[in-house]
Amino acid sequence: MSKAFYLVSYDISLTKRRNKLARVMEGKGRRVQYSVFECRLDRGELEDLLRKAAPHICEEEGDSLRVYALCGACAQKILCLGAEKEIWEDVIVV
Repeated sequence: MSKAFYLVSYDISLTKRRNKLARVMEGKGRRVQYSVFECRLDRGELEDLLRKAAPHICEEEGDSLRVYALCGACAQKILCLGAEKEIWEDVIVV
């Protein structure tokens, strides 16, 4: 199964849930911002991530998790300023 590039971000209101979700994410990708991860996942790994993340998201409290699938061409156009310029794919650094 081939892997795709995903940008995953979350906004979790309660620190305890946020920390638990961060641990889930650290096992699936590389943190590039406090609540933003770059991940290379196949379909099964993405489904596993979503299944493990779901218990830590409380919609009633405004929590959210967003997953952006980036094609290879899009991933190569990522722009980075400052620290952590290295990503999974080639990157354009400004």
